[in-house]
Amino acid sequence: MTDAATTAPHLDAAVQDLYTAGITACRGAFTPQWADAMREDIETAFAEARGREGGAVGRGPHRFYVEIHPEQLRGFVDLVDHPWVRAVSEAVLGADYRIVELGFDIPLAGAVNQPWHRDFPMPDATRRRRRLTSLAFNLTAVDTREDMGPFEIAPGTQWDDDTRFEHAMFPPRDTYPRYAVLAERKYPRRGDISARSALTVHRGTANHSSDSRPVLVLGVDAPGAGNDAQHDMAVTREYWASLPGRIRAHLHCPVVEKLTPIVQKHTIEGLVMGDA
Repeated sequence: MTDAATTAPHLDAAVQDLYTAGITACRGAFTPQWADAMREDIETAFAEARGREGGAVGRGPHRFYVEIHPEQLRGFVDLVDHPWVRAVSEAVLGADYRIVELGFDIPLAGAVNQPWHRDFPMPDATRRRRRLTSLAFNLTAVDTREDMGPFEIAPGTQWDDDTRFEHAMFPPRDTYPRYAVLAERKYPRRGDISARSALTVHRGTANHSSDSRPVLVLGVDAPGAGNDAQHDMAVTREYWASLPGRIRAHLHCPVVEKLTPIVQKHTIEGLVMGDA
């Protein structure tokens, strides 16, 4: 872990970024070697998930999403206990924020442009009170190049409220030119962390390289946000007992004797974005 104070925006600035652009970042939060170990764990989990029904869901041609358990990521405690992750989560979501999702997106060679989308419908608290109730922290497993199909985001669109959004997530195609004008491509490097509102309209772009571009996703909710109902994260009793109390306080998931492989629930995205 590096000194985040020298690489991250001041907390107030990070919160302002999230409420204006919809995205912020902490550069060099971890070493490249830490990210390399994360990639090893992602590749192991991906191979296991693709070997069983429902283990990976398509998010477009040659693009997959896989949810995993915390014990499948050696750096889980490092990540959720990182000072910047904790501070941003508390500042935006409150002291009782909840860790609800751990997974990864993996665009393979040949992945195409996704349709513009948000990751779930806008909650009433956002629509009526302009309050963000969840955050997605992303960590790249590679140093992102242009030919890999960088993540593209349209800043400020977390507030877009259009009844024409298909499934309340996918804007109509006649709005695409607006998102194209707003769009910013991101080129994170190994060890960087970004935080964004998953309501901010975004897409993965076409991967013209021969390399995959795995990205870890950590989902965090405000109390009552409800996204935990879409996820099946669990921990074993032994692992739970090993966690510091300050992490257990935010990890409201089942504690089990034995982990069960997760069957993915992100079916709407898979249907709209096409087969992997």
